[in-house]
Amino acid sequence: MKAAPEAQRRLLDLQAVDTTLAQLAHRRKSLPEIAEIDAVAREISALEDERVRAQVVVDDLDRDIARLEKDIDQVRQRKDKDQKRLDAGGSLREQEGLQHELTSLKRRQSELEDAELELMEKRETAEAALTEVRGRLAAAVERRTDAERRRDEAYTDIAKELEFKTQARGPLAADLPADLVTLYDKIRTDTGMGAALFYAGRCGACRIELYGADLNRVKSSPKDEVVRCEECRRIMVRTSESGL
Repeated sequence: MKAAPEAQRRLLDLQAVDTTLAQLAHRRKSLPEIAEIDAVAREISALEDERVRAQVVVDDLDRDIARLEKDIDQVRQRKDKDQKRLDAGGSLREQEGLQHELTSLKRRQSELEDAELELMEKRETAEAALTEVRGRLAAAVERRTDAERRRDEAYTDIAKELEFKTQARGPLAADLPADLVTLYDKIRTDTGMGAALFYAGRCGACRIELYGADLNRVKSSPKDEVVRCEECRRIMVRTSESGL
């Protein structure tokens, strides 16, 4: 393929724009905030599971405490009823029976109240654990929100740069021979780079140094000849900097 040396040189400008576009696209995919958000999301999921388990413990204790309170209330009502019957008088046998039942009810009430106190102490510990995990969960959510904000700000900045570079690429590519751009784009699509400067006997793309016949081929090729690297197949652009 033939192309004016100046057109070939301007391929380097086009490649510089495309390299920047590729770097911006890679940067968008590999923002540190993305990994941070994923890590915090996993942390939030684990903390949410922990919060649910802690809540279940509190709820179970609340249910047990409520059951004990109901039992204690029933015992108190029975005591009050027996006390009123005892105060109202009656036969000796009935009085002795009431006294015995009151003693049993007092003992039962004490046992229930002790059990309730123990559960209430456990609930206090469980509630503290629930509050602590809620705090860690809220902090993790806040970190994720902050990371998402920073990610979105980076996305906005990158989008502006992409738009600017894309707009710059259009006129640059349009001003070059169509067949040269077609070849360049095909190579760039296949390899990630379409053209590079030939400098100090090396291909600027794959960095392979040329010797003997390969180097002579490049030196002897007409200036308007589009020369490609035998190793990586990229276009090797020769300029005054090439040292030929």
